[in-house]
Amino acid sequence: METDYFIGYAQEALWILALASAPILIPALAAGVILGMIQAATSINEQTLSFVPKLICVAIFLAIFGSSIMILLTDFTLETYARIPDLVR
Repeated sequence: METDYFIGYAQEALWILALASAPILIPALAAGVILGMIQAATSINEQTLSFVPKLICVAIFLAIFGSSIMILLTDFTLETYARIPDLVR
């Protein structure tokens, strides 16, 4: 096999990783920024005040997008297993 095949496969794996993590990380980032601005405006420096809403936000978005993330990862894994015979030739 040529190295281009493996580089392309690594790029595809990184893209799948980005697609799987984005629905969870982006809302957590947005919640953190909003809560950080509120904390800066009110001078409240409580650490749990920012952690708990982010945890709730992640749980909600994981419940919403969890099945689609699992389908994405399952399809990628099945495609990986289907490519194994091509690798041993």
